[in-house]
Amino acid sequence: MENGVFQRQLIFWLAALALFVLALWLLSDILLPFVAGLAIAYLLTPLTDRLERLGVNRLAAALLIITVVVLALIYLILLVAPFLGGQLSSFIESVPGYVAKLQALLSDPSLPWIQKLLGAGFSPDKSMGDLMAQGVGWLTAFLHSLWSGGRALVSVFSLVVVTPVVAFYLIYDWHRMIRTVDGWIPVRQRDTVRALAREIDAAISGFLRGQTGVCLILGSFYALALTLTGLNFGLLIGLISGLITFVPYVGSMTGLVLSLGVAVAQFWPDYGSILMVLGIFLVGQFLEGYVLSPKLVGESVGLHPVWLIFALLAFGYLFGFVGLLVAVPLAATIGVLVRFALRQYLESSFYTGENSD
Repeated sequence: MENGVFQRQLIFWLAALALFVLALWLLSDILLPFVAGLAIAYLLTPLTDRLERLGVNRLAAALLIITVVVLALIYLILLVAPFLGGQLSSFIESVPGYVAKLQALLSDPSLPWIQKLLGAGFSPDKSMGDLMAQGVGWLTAFLHSLWSGGRALVSVFSLVVVTPVVAFYLIYDWHRMIRTVDGWIPVRQRDTVRALAREIDAAISGFLRGQTGVCLILGSFYALALTLTGLNFGLLIGLISGLITFVPYVGSMTGLVLSLGVAVAQFWPDYGSILMVLGIFLVGQFLEGYVLSPKLVGESVGLHPVWLIFALLAFGYLFGFVGLLVAVPLAATIGVLVRFALRQYLESSFYTGENSD
């Protein structure tokens, strides 16, 4: 009897998961403002709860928080976007010149140790050309994915107007929605589902808030340090490195490759400046791995970097930009459920070999 109930429940939840994935795939073109609003509501609901405990009406608290966030984002975009946009445009224009300098350096017969280091079969003209072609192709495909992932309703209007409205209503009705969903859970499984939900919430919130702090600190450090070294586009490279650090270690490696390429093209043969750029990322890597991530993210989150990278690539490929937004919470949820299933398996008679009467 118990096995029959378990099988029916398993079929039900697998069917629900399949329907969710199908809906996400079919509606991915219009989900961007709603998923973004849900993410904002999830992050800001604790602040709204705190204001409500201080005596502020929840409706007024939600409206106040959303207004402040929207105004701050608009101010930040108007303040930073023109400068970063100019730097990005200049960087793209400078890339061919940097590539030409690197090719000339790699082909220099007075530096035979470079050829020995890279291998006899390495051809600077062919290899750098292939690398540029692959990079341009990847960037084009990525931008196309971002655009096609939301082109139906995607516009600046929908993202700027619809997202705050969705976030406001979700913040205001958050606890009511949670109580409603909780009432749908089968009574016998309610305690188990609640425990799993608390574990999922701890994993998602711990990673999002902790990794956001890591991104802000490392982005500021890289941007300031690279700018002080005199590296061209140091501010832009540092901020990009900090932003991509949302995927652990990937941001630092990406920033290291970009900055070293620019540093070699700009400073060669000044080894001191090149080593200084390398040292900045070694320090950043040390801070990320041994100070920031353990303190801000912690080990209890349960999101291994390899699993996170796979989830971001997989969901981004399947669902475009919407997939990137839902990758972290879905990865955390799947991780919690897999660990729960593994615990159940290790406690089962099938694993232990004991007969259950």
